[in-house]
Amino acid sequence: MTWRLLAWSGIAVAALVPIVGGIWLFTLPAASAFRVQPPITQQEHDATLAALKPKRARPLIAIIGINDMTETTDYLMPYGILKRADIADVVTLATGPGPVTLFPVLKVEPDATIAAFDAAHPDGADYVIVPAMSRDDDPAVMQWIRRQAEQGAVIVSICAGGKVVAATGLLDGRRATTHWFYLKNWRDNHPAIRYVADRRIVVDRGVATTTGISASMPMSLTLIEAIAGREKAEAVAREIGLPGWDARHDSNAFKFTRPFALTAIRNTLAFWNREQLGLALVPGVDEVSLALVADSWSRTYRSHAATFAATAAPVTTRNGLRIYPQIVAAGWPADRLLPVVSATPPAQALDQALAGIEARYGSGTADFVAVQLEYPRGHAVR
Repeated sequence: MTWRLLAWSGIAVAALVPIVGGIWLFTLPAASAFRVQPPITQQEHDATLAALKPKRARPLIAIIGINDMTETTDYLMPYGILKRADIADVVTLATGPGPVTLFPVLKVEPDATIAAFDAAHPDGADYVIVPAMSRDDDPAVMQWIRRQAEQGAVIVSICAGGKVVAATGLLDGRRATTHWFYLKNWRDNHPAIRYVADRRIVVDRGVATTTGISASMPMSLTLIEAIAGREKAEAVAREIGLPGWDARHDSNAFKFTRPFALTAIRNTLAFWNREQLGLALVPGVDEVSLALVADSWSRTYRSHAATFAATAAPVTTRNGLRIYPQIVAAGWPADRLLPVVSATPPAQALDQALAGIEARYGSGTADFVAVQLEYPRGHAVR
């Protein structure tokens, strides 16, 4: 009797799972139409630039990460764009010695540890860029960010790096934003934060926050404009293929929707059909393009990008960063080989990657990746 009861109970539970799941999916909103927001007023733009002015003629910019899991694009994109501009000294840091493992892909050798940076620059940085990290409350990171803020550094969070900065207490009472996926928990855990919608960049009293991963492009260009003027920022924008970089954003277009959930479920369940795609790591590669391509292809839930090179030695990028190949191989099967990323302009590299994902896995998966990046890619937000 007992075993029959258990058997029927199991069947009942198994039958309820898809029913409950179906009801949950039905409650989710459909994908939102993208709405073009009004332009940012000149007054607001000027106020943002004024709030980002550095304390030195040639500023010092530090990008902080923890060795075990810092977000790939958050860490590499500001570095590549700001180094390309050559209007500041830019250094990548880690909390401890050794390489920084980036997620979902790549491993890099930072310029220094935070201890070495402090010894070389006792007066601190002009700007501290904070990517998303696997731990929001790493004690070494918390203490270091607070100390840099006390010394007058502007703290700049990229994407979910806003969770890290929030954990320091620096966002309490300030206007701020962050990646759409973490927004509810972020606000629940830090009710003193004054959330600002429909802005990619929000600056308030020495702390700048941004929305999704792709927001580090306009954030980096805004920093360049604050440091070196509009003409220089426009020149760099042309190089990276970004026609505009103001702070306007449609926050409502990015949320957990039925198409987003269905794509995640469908691609996760297709576990037998996953593939590892090879991405050749070549000397002189643009860090931003590499990060965007590798990151995009590793967010499909169908594929994972792996960098490869003929030796295990780190490869030096366009702006001097050393990246370790994940796999030592002379080549890769042609049907699973991604196009080589060399000097492709970053914005173009991202659009090409999303087009490749659409061709391989369909438009739903390309939209799914774009929404994760909080990137307003045409139909990605319709």
